[in-house]
Amino acid sequence: MMMFFTNSGWTTVLFLTLLTAGHGDAQSTTCVTRRCLAEALIKRGYSSQPQNHNCTQTIQVPFVEYQTLSVRWNDPELTWDPSVYPFDEVVLPVAKVWTPELHVTNGILTTMKHSSRDLIVHNNGTIVHSVVLSAEVNCEVNLFNYPYAADECPVAIQTWYRDGCGTSMDFGGELKVVDGTHGDWQTEYAYLEQQLNRDDRNYIRVGLRVKYLNPFITLMLPSILLVLADVVSFALPLGGGERNCFKVTLVLSFTMFLIILNDVLPGDSHCSPIIRTHFCICLVFLVFSMLVSMVLTGLAGTGSLVFCCWPKKGSRQGDSGSSEEREDEEVKADISVVQLNASEGDSRMLSKVVSFLEELREKTQESERYEKIATTVDKIFFWCYLIIAIAYFITMTLIMTMHTCIVNHFDFWY
Repeated sequence: MMMFFTNSGWTTVLFLTLLTAGHGDAQSTTCVTRRCLAEALIKRGYSSQPQNHNCTQTIQVPFVEYQTLSVRWNDPELTWDPSVYPFDEVVLPVAKVWTPELHVTNGILTTMKHSSRDLIVHNNGTIVHSVVLSAEVNCEVNLFNYPYAADECPVAIQTWYRDGCGTSMDFGGELKVVDGTHGDWQTEYAYLEQQLNRDDRNYIRVGLRVKYLNPFITLMLPSILLVLADVVSFALPLGGGERNCFKVTLVLSFTMFLIILNDVLPGDSHCSPIIRTHFCICLVFLVFSMLVSMVLTGLAGTGSLVFCCWPKKGSRQGDSGSSEEREDEEVKADISVVQLNASEGDSRMLSKVVSFLEELREKTQESERYEKIATTVDKIFFWCYLIIAIAYFITMTLIMTMHTCIVNHFDFWY
């Protein structure tokens, strides 16, 4: 059978041949581009975890910037031949590639976000990516030394692992702390650690310290100044009531200060803040000083330390006191009678006047003696109060800054 082609037939065959060759050249040219490589990898649709013979995938963490983690793992299914695609790496969307899920073991709320919508895949299947991990960590911090509190808090970063399958983390890089100050707390250091004899328990040991300047100004300094004002109030005289009124004002002011700060102070924990005990002791100082001042004021005036129980020596109660007043009035009346009629009973009137003056002098001397005793006791109490207050504040400061309360930070691991 013989076949004959006309000129138009040869033209059609030639055109189809050229079109096929051109299409093949275009397809081959397109498939060796980086984007074609990316699309080819995406079409593979490997969204599950890379799995080898031991069912465990190692996630390497070469760099940690406190909140941002640089992670790296290998997926053998995402490799390509460099002779076909002459590229060492390619950019793929995160949504089309499996990525490890990280969480904080001792975190109350953990949120992991991708730092970008893309990641880098190398020709050997190595995937490089960065994630931002935010977590509210359940960590009991030693607040015994507040406002000079300082402690360490572990942040346990883990991946999913169960019954020999899953992923494991390898912290083999460095850690950098950036912007470690938040509120009243500041981050002093952060180190990558691993629990003893446990390769699957990695954590970041974070050192925290309270910025003591603000709590010292708002909490410690007012208590120190109030006790100092109470000590200086001994310069006021016992008589007149000015000192007692001032001390009562100090006690009421400190009580209102504690009521306002009741909700601001740190709560109770295994290591309860000693600043609560400090405020209690300061309040005892102020109240005891006020009571002593009132007792000494009564001693200076009446010569008695216990009121309404025993009268002072030589005093009379009830009718005796009123009869004494009547006797003084009679003496004064007799003096006026003497002035009118000096010729009658001069000796008797003069003896009564002398007796009245002597008794008045004795009362004055007795009052001066009581005031002297009260002043002496007041000075002794002042120096004792000053020495005890200084020793107390020095001791409390040393306890707040040097005492250590031990807290178990790893009770979430059992």
